[in-house]
Amino acid sequence: MDVRVGDILEMKKNHPCGSRRFAVLRVGMDFRLKCEGCGHEMMVPRLKIERRIKKICRDGEGEP
Repeated sequence: MDVRVGDILEMKKNHPCGSRRFAVLRVGMDFRLKCEGCGHEMMVPRLKIERRIKKICRDGEGEP
């Protein structure tokens, strides 16, 4: 799965704050994600995240 720094991930399940959107801060064996709702940052293993991604949003894609 092609996930890059700066992407916004929309997940299948909500964060406890209610937001489903996370910004990608670091990519590798682990992802460093920042919740768009509350600003909480977390390190999560790649396999766990790749299973839970619903949609990847990139800046400039899909806009006229």
